[in-house]
Amino acid sequence: MRDILPDLRARCADGVPFALATVVAVHGSAPRDPGAVMAVDAAGTVLGSVSGGCVEGDLYEVAREVLAGSGPRLVSYGISDDEAFGVGLTCGGTIEVLVRAYASEGERTELAALLDLIAADRPVAEATVLSGAAETGARLVVRPADAGPTTGTLGNEGLDAAVTDDARGLLAQGLTGIQRYGAHGQRRMQEVAVFVRTYAPPPRMLVFGAIDHAAATARIGSFLGYRVTVCDARPAFATRERFPTADEVVRAWPHTYLESTEVDARTVICVLTHDPKFDVPLLVAALSTPAAYIGVMGSRRTHHDRLARLRAAGVDEAHLERLASPVGLDLGARTPEETAVSIAAEIIQHRWGATGRPLGDLTGAIHRDR
Repeated sequence: MRDILPDLRARCADGVPFALATVVAVHGSAPRDPGAVMAVDAAGTVLGSVSGGCVEGDLYEVAREVLAGSGPRLVSYGISDDEAFGVGLTCGGTIEVLVRAYASEGERTELAALLDLIAADRPVAEATVLSGAAETGARLVVRPADAGPTTGTLGNEGLDAAVTDDARGLLAQGLTGIQRYGAHGQRRMQEVAVFVRTYAPPPRMLVFGAIDHAAATARIGSFLGYRVTVCDARPAFATRERFPTADEVVRAWPHTYLESTEVDARTVICVLTHDPKFDVPLLVAALSTPAAYIGVMGSRRTHHDRLARLRAAGVDEAHLERLASPVGLDLGARTPEETAVSIAAEIIQHRWGATGRPLGDLTGAIHRDR
């Protein structure tokens, strides 16, 4: 959704009708995860993608029919028939896609309110009925309990209450998926399928050390969807001109800044200073956070010396094992840009628990544990 957010907001503001196709389930290998969207507006313009090109042609026709008034539709695409290359997934998986129209002013106004929250990085979840004993396409927008009211309805108070409770739990975990209920929200029943799409604020990337490698890392961090902060104590180096793609550039001692800023389990920390007077207090602070990844630049000799200093500072072995150093995967990187790719590759590999090996050397599903 974020990929085409400005375009969708513009169409809502301009009163342009459109249909929105959303991937709600993935089985086996598929190009995009649940939540991927494609929009088709009244002029026939296509925005976004749900499969990287495999099924967009057929889905375009479905979207046009829905926009013309046929009602919301849940469609499935796989590779089980003779027309697989025409309307299926050549990678062998199956995706389910919900297509619904935003044709009326009221529908677009309701969606615009959700899009505004997403654009403002406010945590919010959207629950949509897929099938069963409730109206397909019915929507409920859920915010954290202390952040604002729930809007819309899935048909009755019982179902709304159960879905609201579950959506808030999924939102706290950053998870998206299908939930099933009884017609009035009863647990452990299968009468109604509801797709809950959560929109959490972008995860943070904290880059310490205003060097050329940091500029490249900040660029690729922004490309991957992180909210990037670059921090360095040296005013001559920590400038907006040197880091135009960063969301913020902070001039402060790294450990002081880290101790005062928010770090959660999705945050990644890249320490590129390789200077003990910065590194040691910074890493002591970093290792006390729940950060998902802590990568540290430096040679093996530098890292060996760093570990000794951290042990002397009272850091135990269990915490030291969290450090990814020397930072990055073995790609043979030489330039700052290549090093940034190496760092990004390790962050992705760490996030999903993958091997980091060439896919051609492996067997089994490419997209695992969706």
